[in-house]
Amino acid sequence: MAHEFRDEADRDRYAMYVDGELVSVLDRRTTDDAVSFPHTYTVPAHRGNGYAAELVAYAVADVEASTTKRIVPMCWFVGKWFDEHPEKADLLSRGTAD
Repeated sequence: MAHEFRDEADRDRYAMYVDGELVSVLDRRTTDDAVSFPHTYTVPAHRGNGYAAELVAYAVADVEASTTKRIVPMCWFVGKWFDEHPEKADLLSRGTAD
């Protein structure tokens, strides 16, 4: 099975395709200094295959390699991914109290 990851900037998302079929998406919102991931979705027929985790790993690596922006994991799944990958914690953006 061929896995393909795409940065679909016109749709403000990352997407994963398997054999040409869309299987998972990761929405994003970008500001001057951060990239927020508010929602992760996997097509129901493809759930349980680890596709969302692969897509989050791809997106995190892309943000890390191509920007100096911090990541804001607004989606519970992205937050869980960071919990499981503490070596990437330095990429997180944390709000400060006023």
